[in-house]
Amino acid sequence: MEREDWNQRYAAEGLIWTARANRFLVAETEGLSPGRALDLAAGEARNAVWLAERGWSVRAVDFSDVAITKARQLAARRNVADRVEFQIADLREYEPEVEAYDLVALVYLQIPWADLAPILVRAARAVAPGGTFLLVGHDSTNLAGGYGGPRSADVLYTAEQVVGALAGALAIVKAGTVERPVETEEGTRVAIDCIVRARRA
Repeated sequence: MEREDWNQRYAAEGLIWTARANRFLVAETEGLSPGRALDLAAGEARNAVWLAERGWSVRAVDFSDVAITKARQLAARRNVADRVEFQIADLREYEPEVEAYDLVALVYLQIPWADLAPILVRAARAVAPGGTFLLVGHDSTNLAGGYGGPRSADVLYTAEQVVGALAGALAIVKAGTVERPVETEEGTRVAIDCIVRARRA
């Protein structure tokens, strides 16, 4: 989906995703000392706002201007507008500062691998010494074995692919799949996500 497709989707009244931060981002970052964070594909900024509430200074980047408008509103409602800098940019072209961020997060950026791989390389370069890289995505195995998520294999990937794209630039702390319970009308279903946490020495 391109910018206008996402703009149309984000044009719905209210948030199209929950205002709660991603559970895996919360679990993996709660123990980190707040610093400077980069939230790539930030959408409506639920994760950026949560980080800002915990003392992080956050740059939130997304290519949907409609999403960024809603993100600014969420940050204002939660009284952290002064801690989040918003930027409209296409990640396929965006070049973050090198070794500038204590946390670089990508949560559910589901695009074709040929586009994603160079974004991961640039994201890894943006991690400061001692900083953390965190990716959470819909795993390839979710298509056949899990609930929800994209129905196209072209935009799904695995932790192993992400680790390969990082090519040793960062020290891998965690890489694999995680199960995410999803409440539905039919009961609790399970989605399969991939997670990669890495660190620059």
